[in-house]
Amino acid sequence: VILDNGLVRLTIVKPQGLLTGIKYGGMDNLLDSKSGETSRGLRGSEYSTVHQSNDQLEVSFRSTYDASTTSTRQVPLSVDLRYILRSGVSGFHCYAIYERPPGCRAFDLVQTRMVFKLQQDKFHYMAITDNKQRIMPMPEDILPGRSKQLIVPESVLLTNPINPDLKGEVDDKYQYSMDNKDGGLHGWISSAPVIGFWVIFPSHEFRNGGPTKQNLTVHVGPACLAMFHGTHYIGTDLLTQFEQGETWRKVFGPFFVYLNSTPDVSKAHNLWVDAKKQRLYEVSAWPYNFVSSPYYLSAEERGSVSGRLLVQDRFVSNSLIPAKTAYVGLSAARTEGSWQLESKDYQFWVQTDSDGNFTIRNVIPGVYGLHGWVPGFIGDYLDKKLVTISAGSQKQLGDLIYVPLRDGPTVWEIGFPDRTSTGFYVPDVNPMYVNKLFLNSPEKFRQYGLWDRYTDIHPEVDQNFTIGINDPKKDWFFAHVARSLSLSLSPHIQVRASIIEPLPCSMFLEIYVFILFVSNDRRGANKYLPTVWKINFNLNSVTSGVYKLRLAVASANRSDLLVHVNHVDTEHLVFQVMNLGTDNAVCRHGIHGLYRLLNVDIAPSNLVKGDNSIFLTQAREGDALCGILYDYLRLEAPVNSQRAEHLE
Repeated sequence: VILDNGLVRLTIVKPQGLLTGIKYGGMDNLLDSKSGETSRGLRGSEYSTVHQSNDQLEVSFRSTYDASTTSTRQVPLSVDLRYILRSGVSGFHCYAIYERPPGCRAFDLVQTRMVFKLQQDKFHYMAITDNKQRIMPMPEDILPGRSKQLIVPESVLLTNPINPDLKGEVDDKYQYSMDNKDGGLHGWISSAPVIGFWVIFPSHEFRNGGPTKQNLTVHVGPACLAMFHGTHYIGTDLLTQFEQGETWRKVFGPFFVYLNSTPDVSKAHNLWVDAKKQRLYEVSAWPYNFVSSPYYLSAEERGSVSGRLLVQDRFVSNSLIPAKTAYVGLSAARTEGSWQLESKDYQFWVQTDSDGNFTIRNVIPGVYGLHGWVPGFIGDYLDKKLVTISAGSQKQLGDLIYVPLRDGPTVWEIGFPDRTSTGFYVPDVNPMYVNKLFLNSPEKFRQYGLWDRYTDIHPEVDQNFTIGINDPKKDWFFAHVARSLSLSLSPHIQVRASIIEPLPCSMFLEIYVFILFVSNDRRGANKYLPTVWKINFNLNSVTSGVYKLRLAVASANRSDLLVHVNHVDTEHLVFQVMNLGTDNAVCRHGIHGLYRLLNVDIAPSNLVKGDNSIFLTQAREGDALCGILYDYLRLEAPVNSQRAEHLE
């Protein structure tokens, strides 16, 4: 099938729907036509022209799942892959409709996305933000002979790259991940001719996990990804589980592939600037008025909701506090914070203004929970009443009051509650494992191997933090990890997943339906020991009533956490949780994952007047990549006490 609007020419194999050619800007094909198709690709079996006019062409490649089949190899989904090419538009739109007809067998949806594999001899420069742009390694550079695989399978040390300027750097596709709320545009720029290839998300409503969900963008290939649904940085908690016979339908997209070019190589950067302008236009045009599917709703078929979010914390202020720059959203999730794990339905999020006002527009009709979280305050907001949206409705909710969890005045606090570990000490990278893109960067946490930097800083004695003396930004390591007895890693010790190495076609729609993790015992070659972090503080007095320790966790991975007060023994153990989290944020160079709030009761009998200590033990051993990323820690006194009576 050939789609041509005079600017862009698309070649699509029918009835499968595989996009094998993009002709634009003097280049016969922007895609790598030499690649083979992956076995994970979803393919159509029926081709049709959905809409054709002088202004627009929309084509469909559909596969219909037969629920009566006994085969377990076929994914139990009907999929309709659509392409839209419009007159005078320098690019094309893509979207997919997933549906489970009645009678489908049960299965777990892990990941699905569209992938564009570009010409590797042309596209070398990638851009995902103003500050994250670089020349990337070649595909051959990550193969044996030109690189050394590190402990994380996706990470390689470039030992003999084709571009010698990259020698000694580490490359890992997860280093280029972005939060949904911070992304929406990423792509590549080619050389001779100079062409920009950009994936633009005008909305994130169809992506799972809400605004803080992290997704892949680009990686060596050169590959440009449009992630719809995935479990990265959260893990198995985000699996979408479908029961036997459960029906479901969701429209993923449309997203926009924008193409631009310049004859002047010195103005190549202008392509990024132009793409940012195009993204703003696409966002303003959402929801699109040219999509033919009845399952994609126009602006007239949607509704809106407005309100104002205020925070009530009498230990901070006697007055209501405007929830400025808070995130407020509608989700099908019905419990506090569970929007992070919601995948089957749509989510709609905005940020409040400085007074806490918000308006969420273009909401698909349905019944939603109203969720939110406020920087500077712990926990998650969930309105007690559900919100019903209908076509054309404009709900006015008025003032909404969020009362964060708190039992009493603050004795002490460490960090700032923003659901990340950015307020703590992130070390410089070991020079052996540098990615130059993140040198002198606010995202230095993207560097490889920072878990072992804890051992470099604390080779024998664990972190010891004293309230009122130590600075969290300098003295609190951003990740509570295990300590290595030996930093020489065995080359055969690796964490692997049972996912076939990708052999992507030029563009394909792919889906993961299972993941199997294989654990390896690292104790033999490189022993990792538990670590005990100590928090020292002084109390002028101890009052009756229960003290409360709040542990806001930004991420956790295979962690055993124990909390002791004043002595590390069974009698003084006040809290424990085992095998916490599957986020993988530590090894995937993240600063947050699945947010959790842990609440620990401390009896006054465990405390004394004068010097006290709380011990946080990462008890997992033999695991290089286990870890907890704290967001914020706070000790609260009983409500009948006064703050000044406690903290000296």
